[in-house]
Amino acid sequence: MTLPKKMKAARMHKVGGPMLIEELDVPTPRPTDVLVRVRACGIVPNLGNILKNWTTWFPERPLPPLPAIFGLDPTGEVVQVGSQVHTWKPGDRVYVNPGRYCGGCRACRNGQLTSCSHYTFNGYFGFSQNSLKIFNDYPYGGLCEYMTAPQYSLVKLPDNVSFDQAARFGYLGTAYAALRKVDMSVGKTMLINGASGTLGLGAVLYGLAMGATRIYGTARNRELLERVKALAPSRIEVLSLDDPEAPDAWIIRKTGEGVDLFVDCLGPGAPHETFLAGMRALKRGGAAVNIGATAGGVPIDVHTMMDLRQSLDGSVWFTAGEGQDMADMSEVGLVDLSVFEQVSFPLDQVNEAISGIENRNGGFSNYVIHP
Repeated sequence: MTLPKKMKAARMHKVGGPMLIEELDVPTPRPTDVLVRVRACGIVPNLGNILKNWTTWFPERPLPPLPAIFGLDPTGEVVQVGSQVHTWKPGDRVYVNPGRYCGGCRACRNGQLTSCSHYTFNGYFGFSQNSLKIFNDYPYGGLCEYMTAPQYSLVKLPDNVSFDQAARFGYLGTAYAALRKVDMSVGKTMLINGASGTLGLGAVLYGLAMGATRIYGTARNRELLERVKALAPSRIEVLSLDDPEAPDAWIIRKTGEGVDLFVDCLGPGAPHETFLAGMRALKRGGAAVNIGATAGGVPIDVHTMMDLRQSLDGSVWFTAGEGQDMADMSEVGLVDLSVFEQVSFPLDQVNEAISGIENRNGGFSNYVIHP
């Protein structure tokens, strides 16, 4: 196909400033890269904070050099491949995992890709100053018409997964990878704090798909919790955090011994007591994983964890291989992505989309940009 020489892109020129729609050259992929025509790019709830506050909150974790094209969760079609790309071809429908790694450090060579010394969220932020090298290699996030991406980042989409649905893979993949880390399997029980939110709903969907016998979900909004329960009424029970009963007391009353797994999806502003209640809800040998970014010093009872053989882990993002698992699970009907309500905007309205996402319908709303 004949490619245009120019494309539209949304770029931020100063921290906290609006994104400007500009015309840039269409990039050329390097030998191991592909060029993707972006069809949808997910807008995550935290993007507004990243754009306005990140340099103050976490100055050691850099944003891409400004002016920059952001956009964390792009999907689209491969339109051009580099000379050393042999698996992918033009026309392939893909999700582009924004996790970038160097490929040469010891962690990468051991297959621990998300532990790379240069690990970076393309179109979002980096985890160390090493990320500046990655941003230089891949300066295109998903808020543009065409972007280059390394072939290792691609997830092939089945025909029954739309571009808009796949643009939700970022937060869904965070939940799926976390459940793999704590060995979710058939017959286990699980507590999810924040079950009706963007992260929590993903944990519910993949917990069901991976065989959880019973899922206990907490959040505040009772209406949204009832929608969560309706996904699998015989396997899901819910509790509002506004109810008088504490989550750990509720779990012990329901189970008699606690849950196998606890997934905390509440954000940095959530009270520590909610997280600690989840820890107290674990049974002997239980495992907890945090993906919501609980902030500050939390007083963990390490002695009890030792005596009861419990564990606590943190999980960030997921690999493209795990993303392919997710696509395959949707293809065969193990995960139903139709539960999401698509809220789409053209690229010209990207600033309105970022500011308007606070009005989302919990985790059921899926905000996307169509470049």
